[in-house]
Amino acid sequence: MRPWSPCAVITPSFRLSFPTFPRGQARSRSVLVHPHHRLFRRRALAVSLLSCVFSASPAWADAATDLDQVVVTATRTAQTQDQALAAITVIAREEIERLQPGSLPDLLTGRAGISMANNGGPGKSTSVFLRGTESDHVLVLVDGVKIGSATSGGASLQDIPVEQIERVEIVRGPFSSLYGSEAIGGVIQIFTRRPQGTFTPSASAAVGSENTQRFAAGLSGTSQDESRGGWYVVNAAHENTDGINAYRGTRNFDPDKDGYRNSSLTLQGGMRFSERWDADLRAFRAEGHNEYDGSVNNEADTVQQVVGGRVRYVPSERAKFTASVGTSADLSENFLDGAYSSTFDTRRELGSLQADIGVASGLLTLGFDWLGDEVDSNTDYERDRRINRGVFGQWQQAFGTQSLQASVRRDDDSQFGGKTTGSVLWGWDFTDELRLGASYGTAFKAPTFNELYFPGYGNPDLGPENSRSVELSLRGEHGWGTWSLNAFETKIDDLIAFDASLGDMGGPNNIDRARIRGVEAVAGVTWWDWNLRTSLTWLDPVNDGDNASHGNVLPRRAKQSGRIDADRRFGRFSAGASVTGAGERYDNLTNTTRLAGYGLADFRAGYAISDAWSVQATLRNAFDKRYETAALYNQPGRTWLLTVRYQPVVR
Repeated sequence: MRPWSPCAVITPSFRLSFPTFPRGQARSRSVLVHPHHRLFRRRALAVSLLSCVFSASPAWADAATDLDQVVVTATRTAQTQDQALAAITVIAREEIERLQPGSLPDLLTGRAGISMANNGGPGKSTSVFLRGTESDHVLVLVDGVKIGSATSGGASLQDIPVEQIERVEIVRGPFSSLYGSEAIGGVIQIFTRRPQGTFTPSASAAVGSENTQRFAAGLSGTSQDESRGGWYVVNAAHENTDGINAYRGTRNFDPDKDGYRNSSLTLQGGMRFSERWDADLRAFRAEGHNEYDGSVNNEADTVQQVVGGRVRYVPSERAKFTASVGTSADLSENFLDGAYSSTFDTRRELGSLQADIGVASGLLTLGFDWLGDEVDSNTDYERDRRINRGVFGQWQQAFGTQSLQASVRRDDDSQFGGKTTGSVLWGWDFTDELRLGASYGTAFKAPTFNELYFPGYGNPDLGPENSRSVELSLRGEHGWGTWSLNAFETKIDDLIAFDASLGDMGGPNNIDRARIRGVEAVAGVTWWDWNLRTSLTWLDPVNDGDNASHGNVLPRRAKQSGRIDADRRFGRFSAGASVTGAGERYDNLTNTTRLAGYGLADFRAGYAISDAWSVQATLRNAFDKRYETAALYNQPGRTWLLTVRYQPVVR
């Protein structure tokens, strides 16, 4: 295995960095790898340190293996997944195509630390609870750009088509010390499609239950010259479904099927000007139309849009400087039976400067972030703009068999003032196969515009919600596979809750608390040529406030959840199955509305007609189970999807 070197510089795969070469060719230098030695590599560390001190030859010449998946979200720098001290789940494009999920929320369901709540099927509002925290306590990024609504506080993951996704990184734990507001439960970063070779077309078409139709087509390419040249991606997708009847309550306003459609486009391009300079531009837009049940609104036109650009300068093997800008939009126009009702548009502008500098045998990262939020609505908010500026620093270092990651950040918000957060992560490879880890971190969540300024409800005196978390972890890597255990506790203070004592009608106030404990178990093994992966989560998310709900389970979080995936190839054939499940949960703070636990089984099969053409069939919820993740909102029964895919093999 390739040893870690504190001088090492490598280029991650296409999915994560500026690509100038087709897969399989030698990598050129691009980004500093942080100084955590690879897991279970005690002897190799001493050798690499000596080679760095006594040799001028570049350590980056060693090629990364397929096991060295490069991730960036946990440190804002490149590292292999087994170097990371944080708890990370990575979902690559190959897995997305194999599983054929109906949506991004379907892809995330059952992953370690994740609970989901959906309001009635495809395209409907979906909440993601990461490690038992609130649905707006998870930071969502698309290609490094923050997305989400500044009015409601959540990100519309259901509107990001899986056909546009190359890779998803889920980092669990507090990361405000690197990213600022919202990262109390963790960070989900979505990377859009990347080039696969010098010239690669692709296309797919699918039909399924409820008159579902899905189409996608793309074209990408990259220069063969690894020292200079360009790359590009164009990818379009469309989805349409009749859906299901979203709401089944006694006040069912419109008991018919509630459809959903989504059209999306990704445009990307970049240029490597020399060994030291490169730049790229990315744009993603998804337009959706959603039907649902309601007495005020029952239709919505939505837009999710991300535009970003980056310039990177690498003057030496031990320094990298990056400047990036971006903008995101979460737009929604609502209607009742075709008549216009309301507009809630959020636009975010972002800028970032980051320096990664090798100092002795460590890596120092310094950065500055700027974020401007703006709300445009037919509702008259008292204030519709705010600005946040953040400065942060991070140190990464290996000490023999131990590794350290420490970071601190100061945010200055034009609404509530300053906030300082920090985190420390430690790992110890006490054998060649086992790593022990521990961490402590603080995080915060800024109040939304609805909580601050919504007419007749908002409270402009609100401060941020604050958290502190501790975690212990144990990871193993063996000949038969890998596994990890993570135990954590998060305490959240100043939670925003309704306070009846405010004004005549009451309003939001920083009066609540929560205490969340949990254990996550993840394993991946190969057994009789079957690839088996499992994620299990046990949670104890309780209300810790001084109120009538003290000690109750937080709403819509399942105490137990999990997922098992099994896949195998038989020549040109492939077969697989997934089992996902969740224990009981409650739909309200008082724990009087109970939702039963459930288990679902999905089956899939595929056949490679040729090197470029394949056909896949997926049966979801095969046993037609009835279940709810939010009270009175239906979920799809048994559904099927048949897909034909054209994707030439990249050689």
